[in-house]
Amino acid sequence: MRNNKQRFYCKDCRIYFQSSYNYQAYKSDTNDFIKSLLKEGCSIRGISRILKISKDTVLSRLLKISKEIKPPYFQKLGCKFEVDELWSFIGNKDNVTWITYAIERQTKTVIDFIVGRKTSENIKPLINKLLLLNPKRIYTDRLNIYPSIIPKAIHKRFQYCTNKIERHNLTLRTHIKRLSRKTICFSRNKIYLEAHLRIYFWG
Repeated sequence: MRNNKQRFYCKDCRIYFQSSYNYQAYKSDTNDFIKSLLKEGCSIRGISRILKISKDTVLSRLLKISKEIKPPYFQKLGCKFEVDELWSFIGNKDNVTWITYAIERQTKTVIDFIVGRKTSENIKPLINKLLLLNPKRIYTDRLNIYPSIIPKAIHKRFQYCTNKIERHNLTLRTHIKRLSRKTICFSRNKIYLEAHLRIYFWG
């Protein structure tokens, strides 16, 4: 008994629990609500107000949920992929960062992403992951880095070749508050941005 609440002990988990909690964060479905609200464009403070839990708890749950998510194992060979970048902020509006990610053209499955500067060193691991799938085509924009890391025979870049991923960028900016163009919201730290993207892409 604690705070006039009956507590129970689980012999399998070896933890104590209550049949009901006053603090919303202890409820079993809180993480599911956080995931849903993150995907629907709610900010961290907005989720805090809706669920009546602290924003620090929301941030810690964000990291915890993302660590439990594993990217889907994509193994289909000979597909066509689109790669693109979109910008965001970390820490303040003067610190611009870039999200570079790849989708499979037919299913629009997000294969992987990286957060950081648009450099060959940062983007190459993403491209190498695509090359392991023996792609038929890799479509990109005219960023001058791509010709040096993608074989010419499968690399295509021309007008409208990245229509699908460009449309996906718009969806991202609509559904993720921290990616909106005209907003006061931005990521406090790179790890929160990466965690949010993992939840949105694969959660």
